[in-house]
Amino acid sequence: MDEIAVAASSSSSIDENISSPSSSFSSIFRNYPLLSAIAAFILAQSLKLLTSWYKERRWDAKLLIASGGMPSSHSATVTALAIAIGFQDGFSGSLFATAVTLACVVMYDSSGVRLHAGRQAEVLNQIVYELPAEHPLAETRPLRELLGHTPPQVVAGGVLGSVIAAIGHLVNEVVARA
Repeated sequence: MDEIAVAASSSSSIDENISSPSSSFSSIFRNYPLLSAIAAFILAQSLKLLTSWYKERRWDAKLLIASGGMPSSHSATVTALAIAIGFQDGFSGSLFATAVTLACVVMYDSSGVRLHAGRQAEVLNQIVYELPAEHPLAETRPLRELLGHTPPQVVAGGVLGSVIAAIGHLVNEVVARA
């Protein structure tokens, strides 16, 4: 008899935890780690536009969706996500460890593999430009050269992501108290 009561109570608690699709969608807007990551990405991409204007005195809207440049939006995004997870779920948990590992892989890749792939693209483009006009590859579309980040760009993105996550944590605490 007790087994039936336990089964019935667990069944009712499952029903209470199932929510409608609209409430699930609205809960995304209360997901502090996700919002921190999105905010860090948007701010980093926007800062690329500003740093380009500062250096070249012209606006280039393509930078809002481009990879490479200062600061690294990849680093900002994954760092904000990892730090926000740490604030929300604790810095000693396995979820934080997973997020930090992901962040390290992304930052290493952007300053290593992707940076060097961009440098190789520069060399290949130069070779193609110097080919005679009759060469079959002379009309080849140039490869994208700005793929990765320099270490200072990665560090700047990481700092930006950490600041965004900390600000988000403070805002989240204020909202929770209200």
